[in-house]
Amino acid sequence: MIEQLTILLVVIPLVLAPITALFKSHKIVWSVTLFVSVSCLILSSIILIDVIDGKHVIYELGGWRPPWGIEYKIDSLNAFIALIVSAIACVATIFALQSVPREISKTNFGYFYASFQLCLLGLLGIALTGDIFNLFVFLEISSLSSYALISMGRSRKALTAAFSYLVLGTIGATFFLIGVGFLYAASGSLNIADIAARFSEFEDMQLVMTGFIFIILGLGLKAAIFPMHSWLPNAYSHAPSVVSIFLSATATKVSLYALLRVLFDLYPLAYWQAFLLPQILLVLGCVAVIYGSYRAWQQIELKRLLAFSSVAQVGYIVIGISLLNNDGLTAAVMHLFNHAIIKATLFMGAGIILFRANTTMLSELRGFGGSMPWTFAAICLAGLSLIGVPGTVGFVTKWYLLSSAVSEGKWIVVAAIVIGSVLAIAYVWKIVEAMYFNSKRKMVIQNVRSGDIRVAKAPMSLSIALWIGAIACLYFGLYTEIPYQSAQSIAEALLNTPAIGGSGL
Repeated sequence: MIEQLTILLVVIPLVLAPITALFKSHKIVWSVTLFVSVSCLILSSIILIDVIDGKHVIYELGGWRPPWGIEYKIDSLNAFIALIVSAIACVATIFALQSVPREISKTNFGYFYASFQLCLLGLLGIALTGDIFNLFVFLEISSLSSYALISMGRSRKALTAAFSYLVLGTIGATFFLIGVGFLYAASGSLNIADIAARFSEFEDMQLVMTGFIFIILGLGLKAAIFPMHSWLPNAYSHAPSVVSIFLSATATKVSLYALLRVLFDLYPLAYWQAFLLPQILLVLGCVAVIYGSYRAWQQIELKRLLAFSSVAQVGYIVIGISLLNNDGLTAAVMHLFNHAIIKATLFMGAGIILFRANTTMLSELRGFGGSMPWTFAAICLAGLSLIGVPGTVGFVTKWYLLSSAVSEGKWIVVAAIVIGSVLAIAYVWKIVEAMYFNSKRKMVIQNVRSGDIRVAKAPMSLSIALWIGAIACLYFGLYTEIPYQSAQSIAEALLNTPAIGGSGL
């Protein structure tokens, strides 16, 4: 029964997306999207519960056994990723009820929600598939729908950002496909497990090394790993609010998941260690943490500040991967979950500010926090999580990264985390200062009938979605057992070693 549930995660959005595009009524298309998101969340929860103890669920499409047929192979890692994607999709859909009519043209409602469902389909497909070419197909489905979602913003800058993302995303996808082609030429197979099992037969071929380089570069660009991050700030800052929420919490995380699969399931650990890849990733991750945090501090617009913050947060995940020990990898997997919650919450806060004030320029939001105390409180809570204050989800990740780095004697990591955290304090304080401590002045609100700020009050659905994220930032920071145990079992499976140190906080 569980085997059939895995394919439903892809079939439900695949079937309903084209149907959604036929309707123009916002209530209808929103209701269908909510059904898709909730269904995927329920299914991914059931699957995760079934595989969390180390079990594998395998579904062979069309009854064709691998390596000839396409295989969906579910373990604790991809079930965990599917749960993250589905949960964020549900929250984003709740937020979309009132946000989308304000930011998307009426004629595009059906196309927007259809693209949203296709993006969800692509991200879930990446998580589920055990076939590397099929992974490319789903990667492109999610990417193409992302370009469309970003371009539907009413700002002309949204179209420019979508085009820039399209160009760089196409380069990344091309690199990945070339790498897959080289690997297929060497192995004669596209099934990840089959290639890994026979890797010793062709590992000395030049095609394999070349393919590896292309695959890593392609996924690095898709995941916005420094210095291949230039598409991210514009894409996140100029996209409609719902798109910023969904993509910031899922797109790079799923690409990093694909990178984990390539590094730990496809290629042997010793193979890419010989290329000094862990050392390269360690340096890039440390630079990303400092650079991304510094650039975030420089910004004068809220969504762009949050976008550059994502560059730094990807850096933390890359550092965890590069440490190659249980605590480091546990921290990396946990941060896939933790950062998804944090960044979705912050972009929802930015979306509510945009809804009420029609601007996210910090200079135009002076004193605005006093007019929206609950929204401001949620933003502050998520901001504290970015900093890594004890009791929030961000602290958990930094704790395990620091303990892992200290045990390995990687003092460059300790320095990068400390500097990144100090800079995070600076840019989060910049938001607080602009919205609360600066002198109160009359807000300039556009597209409303009166200058009274109450005219632009945020609807309940936006606040509900925001506080789901804010409460999660606090709850999973205080009660870490569920995400920690999931991440630890995933780290053990990837490294194929028993747990070394570390315990739930």
